[in-house]
Amino acid sequence: MATSMRKKVEIFIDGLQDDIVTALEQLDPNAPRFKRDAWTRASGGRGLSCVFACTPEASQTTSMLQTKLEKAGVNVSVVHGILPPAAIKEMRADHSSLPYDEKTSLPFFAAGISLVIHPRSPFEPTVHANYRYFEITEQACEGDQTGNIIAWWFGGGSDLTPSYLDEEDARHFHTALKNACQNDELYGTFKKWCDEYFFIPHRQETRGIGGLFFDDLSNEKHVRISEDVKRPREPEEIFEFISRLGNAFIPSYIPLLRKKRDVPTDDHRRWQLLRRGRYVEFNLVYDRGTRFGLKTPSARIESILMSLPETARWEYMSELGTEAGSEEERIVKVLKNPRSWV
Repeated sequence: MATSMRKKVEIFIDGLQDDIVTALEQLDPNAPRFKRDAWTRASGGRGLSCVFACTPEASQTTSMLQTKLEKAGVNVSVVHGILPPAAIKEMRADHSSLPYDEKTSLPFFAAGISLVIHPRSPFEPTVHANYRYFEITEQACEGDQTGNIIAWWFGGGSDLTPSYLDEEDARHFHTALKNACQNDELYGTFKKWCDEYFFIPHRQETRGIGGLFFDDLSNEKHVRISEDVKRPREPEEIFEFISRLGNAFIPSYIPLLRKKRDVPTDDHRRWQLLRRGRYVEFNLVYDRGTRFGLKTPSARIESILMSLPETARWEYMSELGTEAGSEEERIVKVLKNPRSWV
């Protein structure tokens, strides 16, 4: 019996999660291990949240441990349930094949891996990645486990958010993603989409230096991708594409954490915390995944907010980033004017 796409995605993300967590733990063998929190969803499904954090001692607000990572999470969820009419209506914008009326709900299945890594050093970049599969079916007939598939799609991407610009890091990260795409035109399309998606309108800057972002990849006509662009269209083709990108995460990012860096000062740390404040602003105000999760009944709030840094800072009219020729101004220029790296 052929393996369903649901099962293929589930097996892949479980294995990728284990590989990534193992690679991160091997970076700093003396640090605490990731906490592995297996959970089940009352309305259907399960997941595994792997989270790194250093718990402060009694009477302290911050741990004194000088670990490579400050906070990190690598989460997998495989859930199913019933999609309400309001959600179906919203999804029809990109999936016109979905039937809709104001009363009918439909079964759904969603599986994905989502991660955010916040290193301790201001000179090491934060990274985010997410790869997911979504499926909507008809109501199952008696005796069947699932109904006929009405719509399906894949989404995901990976992006880098440094506090200080290292052009070698940027080229390395983007080159790894471009190579995994095996399609220069598709890389360019998804790189542009990433710059546009991770934009903070009230700051007029991007969250970071980009990477890839895409959603709603299926065999349907895509609202953002020209029909002239050669791209994977069938489930197996897109799954292979997603697998290549997922497997590119470790070689795209782990080498950046192995590089020898300068010793940061308190000023560098202050700037890092200000940049993390921008990260929080985007995630809580604009990120679709975070907003969707917070509105979902019985959502795992701890897993949703896993992406936030342990510490962040806001200053009124801060002068940092405005001094001509400073390293802080250098990164701000790139965030306000995204550029090509490869």
